[in-house]
Amino acid sequence: MRLYNTATRTVEEFHPHEEGKAAVYTCGPTVYHFAHIGNLRSYICEDVLVKTLIYAGYELKRVMNITDVGHLSSDADTGEDKMLKGAKREHKTVLQIAEQYTKAFFADFNKLNMRMPDVIEPATHCIPEFIHMIEVLLEKGYAYQAGENVYFDTSKLQNYYALSNQNEEELKEGVRDDVGVDENKRNKTDFVLWFTKSKFEDQELKWESPWGYGYPGWHIECSCIGIKHLGEYMDIHCGGVDNIFPHHTNEIAQSEAFLGHPWCRYWFHVHHLVEKGGKMSKSKGDFLTVSLLEEKGYDPLAYRYFCLQSHYRKPLEFSYEVLDQMAAAYEKLRRRTSELSAEGEVDKAVFEKYRSRFSEALQDDLNTSMAFTVFYDMLKEDTNDATKRALTESMDSVFSLKLLEPYAAAEVDEELAAFAEAKIAERAEAKKAKDFAKADAIREELLAKGIVIKDTREGTKWERA
Repeated sequence: MRLYNTATRTVEEFHPHEEGKAAVYTCGPTVYHFAHIGNLRSYICEDVLVKTLIYAGYELKRVMNITDVGHLSSDADTGEDKMLKGAKREHKTVLQIAEQYTKAFFADFNKLNMRMPDVIEPATHCIPEFIHMIEVLLEKGYAYQAGENVYFDTSKLQNYYALSNQNEEELKEGVRDDVGVDENKRNKTDFVLWFTKSKFEDQELKWESPWGYGYPGWHIECSCIGIKHLGEYMDIHCGGVDNIFPHHTNEIAQSEAFLGHPWCRYWFHVHHLVEKGGKMSKSKGDFLTVSLLEEKGYDPLAYRYFCLQSHYRKPLEFSYEVLDQMAAAYEKLRRRTSELSAEGEVDKAVFEKYRSRFSEALQDDLNTSMAFTVFYDMLKEDTNDATKRALTESMDSVFSLKLLEPYAAAEVDEELAAFAEAKIAERAEAKKAKDFAKADAIREELLAKGIVIKDTREGTKWERA
């Protein structure tokens, strides 16, 4: 299997620390609000990674954290805690907000047919682990106390920027909005391991520590939760490209300083879902959720299908026009595959040919668009339904689009049916008069209403797109 590794900026053969096993970590959500569909694109791509590893025969263990404390509105340890911000917005406690949006996140997770992680660990469950790591980092001289907080000293590392490939000049105070001014820091890239004092004093969740009553910084939670559940060596660490710096860069710094050896070999990052105005973000106020798509009549799996048509390392532009096309294509595919008969014997030669091609596409850095090309080629193959059904079942273990579940097309109301029949009759008259431009215009008018027409020997037939 070959994967792009952010750490080396190349596509590499995947060689796990322990042969035949894959230890995977996913940066989970900060549960202060609903996940928007841009967030969920990352989790869909990570789900494909996980299922591809399983499809390739690896024994997999996946760990995901839940950030319910410590994530400030700036990734550079400044601003307000996102959890506290959510609690103030809804006049609830932080833990109530965490419970509410953790449930909402996994409801979306299920709607998008994703495999649940093997371990899900909230940050608030691991305070002793955080304190222990910080104590070791202080003992080793990689951390220091200042202004009642504990900081990691990035000047102790020779290759702090290795993952992000940042230019240090880009990180001058005030140049980037994710780098703030903190007079307690020895170096501008140092980061907080433990807060006992910050710009806000009303932090709701605090714990006793050797350095005072306080709470952990955001970056330390993934390191500790990963080491706690996967051991000292992690194979693949996942997240969005916005996590590369400073979050994942800081994870590497503190983890390897703590362990004394390399920690994670492969770094898997998914690019953003973008709108014409730029990256989709909660900070814009109005953002798209799975529930909102459902309210507009979209099947969440149509959104998953949309995401799988693009490569995870490319930005994906969202528009309702494109989603409409994807939803129509997904509906058509579901109709076709759900009707495949199981009767007859599977042609083993055909099965192995397409399974091999499908696996090769996925193992080439998760080339999902090529995997779909293989899938559609298979559906056109001159073989029986039993073989196609077996291959669909096999491939859908990764696609996870419920392709073999019974599919009931939306009922067509009488008004729409009357409209379709009238337009088909009008088109027939136009063709008879050799007014092909009008005939084509009527076809497009019907398509805009979600109606596809087909000219057959028995006359023109229509169906929902």
